[in-house]
Amino acid sequence: MSSQFELPAGLTVEKFLTKISTKVDIQLASQQFSLKTYYDSFDWRLFEHNIVCEFDRSKAASILALSDFANHRVLASMALNEVPAFSKQFKPGKIRSILEPILEMRALLSICTLEYEHYQLNIFNKHDKTVLRLLIEEYALLNSRVTVQPIKGYDKAAERILAIFTTELGLISTEQPVLLAALKLQGRKPKEYSSKLHINLDPGMRADIASKYIYSHLLKVIKDNEQGVINDTDSEFLHDFRVAVRRTRSGLSQIKDVLPGAVSAYYSEFFSWLGQITSPGRDLDVYLLNFEHYKASLPASIREDLNPLYEFLLVKHKKAQQELAKRLRSAKYQTTLLEWESYLKEPVQNHPVETNAKLPIKQLADLRIWKIYSRVLQDGNAIETQTPAETLHSLRKTCKKLRYLMEFFQSFYPEQQLRHLIRSLKTLQEVLGDFQDYQVQEYNLRLFSEEMLANNTPVNTFLAMGVLIQDLDSRKCRTRKEFTATFSDFSEAENQALFRSLFNRH
Repeated sequence: MSSQFELPAGLTVEKFLTKISTKVDIQLASQQFSLKTYYDSFDWRLFEHNIVCEFDRSKAASILALSDFANHRVLASMALNEVPAFSKQFKPGKIRSILEPILEMRALLSICTLEYEHYQLNIFNKHDKTVLRLLIEEYALLNSRVTVQPIKGYDKAAERILAIFTTELGLISTEQPVLLAALKLQGRKPKEYSSKLHINLDPGMRADIASKYIYSHLLKVIKDNEQGVINDTDSEFLHDFRVAVRRTRSGLSQIKDVLPGAVSAYYSEFFSWLGQITSPGRDLDVYLLNFEHYKASLPASIREDLNPLYEFLLVKHKKAQQELAKRLRSAKYQTTLLEWESYLKEPVQNHPVETNAKLPIKQLADLRIWKIYSRVLQDGNAIETQTPAETLHSLRKTCKKLRYLMEFFQSFYPEQQLRHLIRSLKTLQEVLGDFQDYQVQEYNLRLFSEEMLANNTPVNTFLAMGVLIQDLDSRKCRTRKEFTATFSDFSEAENQALFRSLFNRH
C-alpha cells in the first residue's frame, strides 16, 4: 500500500532530491507541470461519503480520480478532457456508479485548483532493480508531498528507505489529503454549507433576540443559494432557497407577537412574493427530475412516446428560469433583502410593546409547538373518507409549521426523543405531500396537453400522457387510503404522551 509524506517547510524538492541521491540510487522518470482541481457538490456530498474527487491535467494526460479520504486508495479513475456537470453525463462505468447515488441531482463544482510540478522517480537497488517509486508534488504555497509506492517483493528495501525519509530527512507521514490544506489556505473548510438547521439558542434568551438569530441563519441560506438559483446550476439551489423562504414565512407567522406587527406584516408579504415567483421553476424542476419515473410507470411499448413532453417541459423551464433570474436581479428583491438583513442586525428595543418579545424563548417554543400540535391532532381526527382534498392540503401546511418550529428549537429538547417525533411527523407529511403532488401533477399534465395541441405534438404522446394521468390518479387514490393508518400511527398514545412531556409542562 502506498504511503504519503509531507516535506518540512524548509525542505524544497531540489534539496530533498539532492539529499536522497546520496543515500540511494534514483532516476527521474518524468517531470511536468500539472493542474489539480478538486470537485464536490455545493453541499459537500462526496466529502460526507469520505470521497475525494480530483482532476489532474498535464500535457501527458487529463485524469479524473476518486479516492478514499482516509487511506488515499484510488477507487476509480478515467481519462477525461473535461469534467461533466452531472454524474449521469459520465459514461457508464465505475466512476458513474459511485457518483450517481451520492450526487443524485447535484452538480459537480470546482472547489479549488492548485498548480504544481509533478515528479516521478524510481529508486534502484545494487542490482539495478526498481524497489520503490516516488511521486512528488511540488506546490508553491503548500508543503510538497511525496507518495511512496512500494514494489511487490521488495518490502525490506522499502522499509529501509522509508526510515531514511523519516529519521534522517525529517519527512512527516500524513494521511490528510492536500484538499484540506488547500481549503485552509483559502480560509475555507469542508461542509461550510448546509441547509440543515443547527441553531443553538439559550433557553432563557429573549424571544425577539432568538427570532432574529433564526431569521439570520435562514437569510444566510437564502444568500448562499441565490447565485446558484440565478445561474440554474442545479435544481437543489432553488429547493434549498425555497425551503429557507418557507421557514422564514413560517417563523414570522408562528413565532407570534415578538417582532413589531408592521415589520412582520411587511416581510411576510415579501417572503410570500418570493415563494410565488419561485414556484413555477420548482414545479418544472420536479417534473423533469421525475420524468424517468413517469416513463417507467408506463407500459414499455409506449414509454418513448412520452419524450415530446420532456422537450416541452424543458422549454417551459427555460422561460420560467429566465423570468425568475430577472426577478432575483430586480431592485425589489435586492433592496428588500438588504433591508431585512439590516433590520436583523439592529439591536432589539429595551422596552418592546409586543407581548411575547421579552418572553424566554424556550417558554414561547413550548407554547407554540404544543398549540400547533394540538391543531394537527384536531384537524387530522376530523378527516374522513369523503373529506375534501383541500382539507388534507390544509393539514399538510399545518404539519409543515409544526415541523419547522420543532427544528427551530431542537436544541432545547432531548435529541433522541425529538428525532423520533420528527421522524413520525415526516412520515405523515410524506403521505400528505404525495397526495397533493399526485393531484397537482395530474391537473398540470392536463393543462400541458392543452398547450401542446398547438405544437404539432404526435397523437401517441397524448395517449401516453393519458395513461400517465390515469396512473397518477391511481397513486393519488392509494395514498389517500394510506392516510388513515399513517395518521393513526402519528397520533398514537405513546407519541401524544411524548409531545405532552416535552412541550406541555406548564
